[in-house]
Amino acid sequence: MIFFLSLLVTTLFMMMLALLVYAARRPQMQTRRHLEKMIAKAEAQRMAARQQKRKVTVDVSKDDAYYLRDKTFRERVIRPLMASTEAWLMQFAPRELSHMLENMLLHLGVQDKWSVQRLAACWVMAVALGGLLGIFFIHIFNLSYLSQKIAIVAIGLAFGGAVPFALLQSAIRRRQAALRKQLPEFLDFLCVSVQAGLSFDGAVAKIVHRMKGPLMDEFRRMLRDMSMGMNRQRTLNQLARRCDLEELYLFTASVIQAEHLGTSMSRTLKQQADNMRDRHRQNVRAAALKAPVKIIFPMILFIFPSIFVMVIFPSALTLLRSLSK
Repeated sequence: MIFFLSLLVTTLFMMMLALLVYAARRPQMQTRRHLEKMIAKAEAQRMAARQQKRKVTVDVSKDDAYYLRDKTFRERVIRPLMASTEAWLMQFAPRELSHMLENMLLHLGVQDKWSVQRLAACWVMAVALGGLLGIFFIHIFNLSYLSQKIAIVAIGLAFGGAVPFALLQSAIRRRQAALRKQLPEFLDFLCVSVQAGLSFDGAVAKIVHRMKGPLMDEFRRMLRDMSMGMNRQRTLNQLARRCDLEELYLFTASVIQAEHLGTSMSRTLKQQADNMRDRHRQNVRAAALKAPVKIIFPMILFIFPSIFVMVIFPSALTLLRSLSK
């Protein structure tokens, strides 16, 4: 009897203890179930997003395949190869070279077509070509002294590095000459248009639409920058920096000053047009005065030898006949 009572008490005690443990762990179990549901939901969302991304990737890859199929061989193969080659050659160029080439491209007006990286790669190739040319001369003349070999290779490297800069400077001078030649005519048209009642921007747009040339390209770019939100002062300063002409620096400074002070734009443009016209006359007179000096060397090399032949050959022939008798 006592055994059964003790067993009953023990059973009741164990049940009460189990109920207390369950009651204590129930919030934790509910929290754990809630977290498991949230994890399962997040995992399902992640799997769905992964499948959607895989589908989009497949679609994009198909679109890229069609896009690459529509590209030419030059766009698919040659241009990426040239870009990687330029990046590799750029490592051998000096750091100061990039700033110098950037200014040259800016003054040349081809900064949208040529990159500094490509031009630096071309410079490195020109230097390497000059060195190979020096080695070629060493083999042709069969030079044996080490000092001569080093001198020839150094001259070839210097020549290869100087030729690209000489070509760029020559192209920049030709472009600046074309800009300087077109500027007086442009200012005359601009002055007349502003005096007729057009605004400065409207007059520039009208002239750019009717004329062609490098100066018109620069003013066309100025109007495009203004349409994108840049103010007139900044666009004029960038125009003068791209052209790098003293006349354009004076023109842009006068227009900016007239805008700040509120003076008459037509009067300012008339003064600038008269000034540019006088400068153009002076440049023409200076070029005319330099012409006799420049024509001396062609005369010595090409004209005088033919004159000497025409004058001296009959006398020499007569002298030879008389001596033969």
